Amino acid sequence: MRPARRDTPRTLPARLLTGLAALIGLVVVGALCPGAALAQSPAARSAGVPSAGAQAAGLHIGDGRLLEGNGNDFVMRGVNHAHTWYPGETQSLADVKALGANSVRVVLSDGHRWSENGPADVAAVIEQCKANRLICVLEVHDTTGYAEDAAAGTLDHAADYWIGLKDVLAGQEDYVIVNIGNEPWGNTDPAGWTEPTVAAVKKLRAAGLQHTIMVDAPNWGQDWQGVMRANARSVYDADPTGNLIFSIHMYSVFDTAQEITDYLNAFVDAELPILIGEFGGPADQYGDPDEDTMMATAEQLRLGYLAWSWSGNTDPVLDLALDFDPSRLSGWGERIFHGVNGIAQTSEEATVYGDGAPDDTEAPTAPGTPSATAVTDTSVTLGWAAATDDTAVSGYDVVLVGDGTSSTVASSTTTTATVTGLTAATTYTFAVHARDAAGNRSARSATVEVTTDGGGTPGGACSVGYRVVGEWPGGFQGEIAVRNTGSAAIGPWTLAFAFADGQTVTNMWGGTATQDAGAVSVAPASYTATIPAGGTVTLGFTARKGDTNTAPAAFRLNGAVCATP
Repeated sequence: MRPARRDTPRTLPARLLTGLAALIGLVVVGALCPGAALAQSPAARSAGVPSAGAQAAGLHIGDGRLLEGNGNDFVMRGVNHAHTWYPGETQSLADVKALGANSVRVVLSDGHRWSENGPADVAAVIEQCKANRLICVLEVHDTTGYAEDAAAGTLDHAADYWIGLKDVLAGQEDYVIVNIGNEPWGNTDPAGWTEPTVAAVKKLRAAGLQHTIMVDAPNWGQDWQGVMRANARSVYDADPTGNLIFSIHMYSVFDTAQEITDYLNAFVDAELPILIGEFGGPADQYGDPDEDTMMATAEQLRLGYLAWSWSGNTDPVLDLALDFDPSRLSGWGERIFHGVNGIAQTSEEATVYGDGAPDDTEAPTAPGTPSATAVTDTSVTLGWAAATDDTAVSGYDVVLVGDGTSSTVASSTTTTATVTGLTAATTYTFAVHARDAAGNRSARSATVEVTTDGGGTPGGACSVGYRVVGEWPGGFQGEIAVRNTGSAAIGPWTLAFAFADGQTVTNMWGGTATQDAGAVSVAPASYTATIPAGGTVTLGFTARKGDTNTAPAAFRLNGAVCATP
């Protein structure tokens, strides 16, 4: 987890952890070689006896892969959602589904450290997942950092919690995976992880739970000492059903491509099921995770991934959506949902929702005609009247219309969306489609024509100072000071500029950045929404970069060109 920073942070520098992990990887690779015993004995395999997992109903493991009940390969593409701390944010599941996710990992508490999520609450979460056609990974978070964090609970206590929910979980094997406990061991004596993990798996099976079980790694989930990697076979063999999947959490320990590919391929080569149960991308004080390789390798190997996290982090650097608002994705959120190997590009809905659910063939009604606000030279915000549907409208697609064709340029789960990356002094025609959870798309709304603001010489009552605060390989921190040089307050405002060298904003404070290619549009935070006459607001940000890092050439405030001292 890197949610509300409720975990104790990793205590060793990322580079040290990386070196140790690489060293241990050389030692333990033999433990995961393909020649090691699989879930069955050689005698059983030679006799043609099917594995226990292959006989299971619902989600199960077969030949090292997560499969649906019908044998279809299921690859998770989703996010984590901090339900136990934000139980009122029930719209979040619909929001992540509308953005393309096929699964969600839901944070729960067994009552040891936080308020327990009782049977009625868990049942409601499962129904919300099913209503939104999501596969639901349920996890107990109280175990985080056991043996190092004195407040953490045990896997045995978590197992008792799941057994207490047996009646709620029964019959949900097609839709629910049970993640026994989050990051259930810290950095103190991580070898102690194996025995209680095996015991918890056996306890759940003895109690009759048939669901696929997910097991998190020690070392705060990152397994930098290789304990899970070395003991994965014995843990897997402890499950008499064979329906167990391993979860590695990838943060700054995994900051090189070699570390990521070595770890994931070791499990795949051994036909041991694995997914990336949590991962981050933005750099922090421990290092800079290589999320591009994580996502690319997961796609190449057809492994699941679940990004941390939807919203609500104490340190918002890992918020995918700001303030639980799906129309305000952070740079991290844009990367996960709309980037290369991201959710929108690679997610496939579980077939259980197509095979077993009643057919929904009725499309929503057409949305109202969009209207334009906050027009700048590179962006426009559109709003429209809501559509209706026989079940529920799950989202909207804004399309650019021209020459008898249309292409989607923005998506939203609300009735507003901002289109960025436009050209100054250019007329565009936009319309909107509504869609429901079954994928039915409405007729197109009526169109609206929008002409973006033109360029020009500095003439606005503003000046902008831009500077690089610090740089490191692959990234930098910048600062933008926006000064109101006029005699009246400015607010609300939108600041537009463009990067020329492929720089990408990953996090911003003082405002919210949206980016399309090099074009960046910044909306203010609540505390910077008004720039008083003669006053200045300062925006800070971190960004990725390549070998060159040219400063933006021009800035526009509410469409007016600002002076650049």
